Amino acid sequence: MKVIFLKDVKGKGKKGEVKNVSEGYARNYLIKNNLAVEANKGNMKTLEKKQESAEKQAEKELEEAEKFKDNLENTTIELKAKAGDGGRLFGAVTNKQIAERLKKMDMKIDKRKIEMDEPIRSLGYTNVKVKVHPKVTATLKVHVAEE
Repeated sequence: MKVIFLKDVKGKGKKGEVKNVSEGYARNYLIKNNLAVEANKGNMKTLEKKQESAEKQAEKELEEAEKFKDNLENTTIELKAKAGDGGRLFGAVTNKQIAERLKKMDMKIDKRKIEMDEPIRSLGYTNVKVKVHPKVTATLKVHVAEE
C-alpha cells in the first residue's frame, strides 16, 4: 500500500515521502496514529501543492538572505578594547561581542552564525564570515580600536 508520510518515522520514511509499506502496518499503525495518509489522487495533489509552496518560500528566504548579505557587507563594525604595546589586546574580541554590536544596529544575527577560527586579539580591521543562510555567506568588516 502506498502512503504519504506526515511525520518522520524512524526506519521507514521522512515527512513528505511517498513509499510502499505493508497494508497492515499502514492501516493499524501509520494511519491510525496520524503518521501517514493513503496515497490517493487527492492526497497526492495536496502533497504537490505543499511542496510547491515550500519551494516558493525557500526562494523568498534566499532572496531576503541575499539582500541582507549586501547590507552586511557594506557595514563596518567599530569595537573598542584595551590594548597594550604593539597593538595586542588585553583580552579578545569574540563573536558574542560582534553579535551584540550588530543587535544594537538592528541587525539580529545569532552568535553561532558568526564564523571565527579564533577570537580577534589585535587592533585594526579584520574580515569575519557570517553565515546568513545555508547557501549565503557574507563578509563583515570589524574594526577594533584602542579604548
